[in-house]
Amino acid sequence: MTLKLPIYLDHHATTPLDPRVLEAMMPYLTTDFGNASSATHAYGWKAEAAVELARKQVAALIGSKDPKEVIWTSGTTESDNLALIGVARADTSKGHHIITCVTEHRSVLDTARYLEGHGGRVTYLSVDADGLVNPDDVRKAIAKDTILISIMAANNEIGVIQPIGEIGRIAKEAGILFHVDAAQACGKIPMDVEAMGIDLLAMSAHKVYGPKGAGALYVRERNPKVRLEPLFHGGGQERGLRPGTLAVPNIVGMGKAFEIAGGEMEDEAERLFKLRQRLHEGLMKALSGRGGVTPPLLNGHATKRLPGNLSLSFLGVRSDALIPQIRDVALSSGSACASLETAEPSYVIRALGGDSERALSSIRFGIGRFNTEEEIDFTIQKVAVAVQSLR
Repeated sequence: MTLKLPIYLDHHATTPLDPRVLEAMMPYLTTDFGNASSATHAYGWKAEAAVELARKQVAALIGSKDPKEVIWTSGTTESDNLALIGVARADTSKGHHIITCVTEHRSVLDTARYLEGHGGRVTYLSVDADGLVNPDDVRKAIAKDTILISIMAANNEIGVIQPIGEIGRIAKEAGILFHVDAAQACGKIPMDVEAMGIDLLAMSAHKVYGPKGAGALYVRERNPKVRLEPLFHGGGQERGLRPGTLAVPNIVGMGKAFEIAGGEMEDEAERLFKLRQRLHEGLMKALSGRGGVTPPLLNGHATKRLPGNLSLSFLGVRSDALIPQIRDVALSSGSACASLETAEPSYVIRALGGDSERALSSIRFGIGRFNTEEEIDFTIQKVAVAVQSLR
């Protein structure tokens, strides 16, 4: 079999559109082009029905019993902003303190820093060497003026899965709202807002084989009813929390992507785990025991991680030098950098206790739905040759 190059192994950045998702979207990109807010004719009614079906599909995947708790957004970044800023502005008399974590995505960290600049107070919890938040640290950080706890479900760089259920119970006991960035988790691992005590859940379509530009925020309606101040003002759509004309084709695509994920998640996770193990073991074998060469170092917990995630540091080889040597494989550096010329050490790897060398030598492998064993074997060979050459 001839491999199609380049091989895509950057599924944490984005995923290809599943053909079944595209098929569901096509009518709403062509003949069924109505505005979901047009309540006076069949075009609008059909668009509205499609949006509400998608709302049910998303709600079903995350365990929400009321689809109206799903609010459409443009993606997780907007959802995170709406959750944090919306809660902070909704009732300033309750307090201004938010608890989050140092390894959160920038959409949470930068929003938290924005709130700090506008009178808020934020506690940034550290993680252990495996990248995990200690639930006891969450409990100890709670103060009289704490209004929100925000901890991501799965890290976008090292794939570590946080103890969300345990943190949710702590939040519930304290009567504090709990927000979870689940961009990397939804559709890959089980997420249940009721069982996990989640009040606000940020989601994205394009991380789970849906279209870019579609996202959602789960907003709990009861026990407790979450109050948010909207970021935008206008037509009153989405319970007034996110006004604007709905992107019907993208929303339909997100619903279909979540429906597919719900039906195939268990089998897909098992397959991706096997591919990840094949990749990890292959690289360890190829780069160990040769002239004292240091084998790759695993970043993050060995088992509490997304099934398709593998983050490795190749000590002695900077990722900005390695990636250009393996152009036949689409990978990303673990470094938080705007370009290969301006690489900065990854704040996530540094948070684990890694030094600059480990952070600057990290590579993130993101295995996805359409990858094959042949592609993994090709990647092992290409990466091993490039690392040995550079060393």
